[in-house]
This record gives sequence, structure tokens and C-alpha cells, in this order.
Amino acid sequence: MSMKVSTRQVDGITILDLSGRITLGEGSVQLRDSVRDLLAKGSKYILLNLADVNYIDSSGIGELVSAYTTVRNQGGELKLLNLTKKVHDLLQITKLYTVFDVKDDEASAIASYTRA
Repeated sequence: MSMKVSTRQVDGITILDLSGRITLGEGSVQLRDSVRDLLAKGSKYILLNLADVNYIDSSGIGELVSAYTTVRNQGGELKLLNLTKKVHDLLQITKLYTVFDVKDDEASAIASYTRA
């Protein structure tokens, strides 16, 4: 099963609704391309909605970290929303839970961005 990405805007924040698996190959490439496209278009505030992501492998984790770093280096913010228990546990084990800004509901996630 490949990953699906849909994009929407809420109050100047770009939300990427991801579903499926973020794995080596198609899933991680789609994530990378989506984030780079948004940055190229000037979107600096990105929220990854992972509610429908049921699996992330090590390559997918690397891609999340890479996306986070790329967005930060361009002066933006990337946050994670609606982690499934499996993804939440994975971020805890890899100690990345403390790196990412993780939110549980969309309204508070959108309110948490520091817009210039």
C-alpha cells in the first residue's frame, strides 16, 4: 500500500494529510517532494497529519527528520499531528518525540505556530 498525500490550508498553515505507509521508496519520496514543493511555493508553516499513517520504517523516520531540518533551515516550522499509538511509540523509542513538536488536535496545533 502506498502513501497518499492531500494538502489543505487553514489560517496560513499548510496541512499535509498523510495516509498509508512512510517507507523506503515511494512513501518517503512522496513526503520529501511534498515538503520541498511547499517550501518552494513559500509555505513555511507545515503540519503533518499522521492520523492515517499505520507504519513508518527507518527510512520514513529519516525522511521526517530531514523534512523537519529542511523546514527549520528555511526559517519555517514543521509539526506533527494525530500520531497513532504505533508511530507515537516509535518516536518515543528513537527519542525523536522530544525533537518534534507533536500535537493531538488540529486547533491547538494551528494556534501554536509563531507567525511573523
